[in-house]
Amino acid sequence: MWRILFVAVLLVLAGCATEAPDTATDDRTVDERALTADQTPNRPNPWGDDQLTVAINNTANDSRNFRPLVADALDFWANNSTRYAGFDIDYRLESNASNPDIVVEFVDSIESCANVTDPAGCAPYVNYGGEVSRPVTIEVVGSYSNESTRLILKHELGHTLGLNHTAKPQSVMAPSSQLQTLPRPNATERRLPWTDANFTVYLADENVSNPEEVRRQVRHALDYYADGANGTVPANSSFEFVDNRSEAEVVVEFGEELPCRTGESGSCGRVRGTDPDGDNALERYDHLRITLSDLDTEAVGWHVGYWLGYGFGFEQDAEWPDAFRNASYEERRSEWW
Repeated sequence: MWRILFVAVLLVLAGCATEAPDTATDDRTVDERALTADQTPNRPNPWGDDQLTVAINNTANDSRNFRPLVADALDFWANNSTRYAGFDIDYRLESNASNPDIVVEFVDSIESCANVTDPAGCAPYVNYGGEVSRPVTIEVVGSYSNESTRLILKHELGHTLGLNHTAKPQSVMAPSSQLQTLPRPNATERRLPWTDANFTVYLADENVSNPEEVRRQVRHALDYYADGANGTVPANSSFEFVDNRSEAEVVVEFGEELPCRTGESGSCGRVRGTDPDGDNALERYDHLRITLSDLDTEAVGWHVGYWLGYGFGFEQDAEWPDAFRNASYEERRSEWW
């Protein structure tokens, strides 16, 4: 049974297999240019001009037209600069202007911005106490949705008007916001739904009677997938046991009851990850938890192997290797690997 347990920027999907003897927007930091400034009305214009020329430089996506999004953000501040910045400002958008006051650069990523990790946008804080060195460059990561890109642009343009992260409107100038990327392939559509194929594994075997044999069973399942799982997963995967549960991407645990259903022996699998494009489906996994309850030791490897397939994004029965399709009671306890 597949089901969504929780849906948010951070999502959790879960499923369950029974045993019988016969389920975003990510928060992305906009930037951290929060400097103290006088927030009183009628502040002097730091630019010295009431109209600024804005150019666009797109190195992120040649097929995407960012001009309407920039125009929307400029219109916002042209209509609201007096209210929030304390002075009037207007803009002239010339994408290829030779001597612009501001250049909006759309980039694949921002290498550095005031020690902020993975910023979505970056702009200098233009104070009214000195001369402005032109052109001022605003960097914006070009992989966000139109709505999120508008917000990033408004935020960064606000910094060029002297507004910091405590300024109004907070819906625009807050230091972080939930942003959504352009549509991305879901985890279940990827050959490898993880960032890389090198996995750390924690085995919680304190509640089993034969931990040595249980570890061998789990190792068989891990080795099977490390070898490509009969061609169903990348063959360069690796699995390393670790002693610290918090460091593990894959956790195999044993309990008296299953978290996905009560009163039955069997196993449950749960994946956790991120949903940056906000479509309520995980795009990447970062954690797999496998829970087993009341199983024969000989069946442990099969159940772990089944849920490792789930962790590789398998959804339909046909996606699993043959060993996990309609396996009988005896086959689950065989040397299926």
